[in-house]
Amino acid sequence: MKTPPIPPFIDHSHDHRSCVARALRTAEDLCHRHQQRFTTIRRRVLELVWRQHKPIGAYQVLELLQKNGRAAPPTVYRALDFLQQLGLVHRIASLNAYVGCTAPGEPHDGQFLICESCHDLAELEIPSITRAIAERSADFDFEPHRQTVEIMGLCPSCREEA
Repeated sequence: MKTPPIPPFIDHSHDHRSCVARALRTAEDLCHRHQQRFTTIRRRVLELVWRQHKPIGAYQVLELLQKNGRAAPPTVYRALDFLQQLGLVHRIASLNAYVGCTAPGEPHDGQFLICESCHDLAELEIPSITRAIAERSADFDFEPHRQTVEIMGLCPSCREEA
């Protein structure tokens, strides 16, 4: 089931509840297809990541979870690892944070435009970038398994304010 792409740099007036609900339904479907359990903690962590619509750190997720009960760092990291392995979230290394994947269940590499000011983010999927990296890697007899391209700059809103 292909999830409709989220437009670059979210219009924050969009129907956020249906957006989060769609991400959770997609996660349920993927877990079912892969015979994995979509536990309460995994569901809650994914919901918290999607609610942000921008990268969120593991400790921010932990703080939000602790508002409604007990949670420990290993629990959050295990849930994030599971969600990442299933392709439901991406890790944004430059921010040490996670963001919901806009095309879960579809093989792709992450390419992101990240605003240096507000940390809003847009996920791209440009096959020619993936191919170029694979081709150039082959020149060095290197076999890439996963790639994430992070491009830092200013989003339209922050550029307008500057």
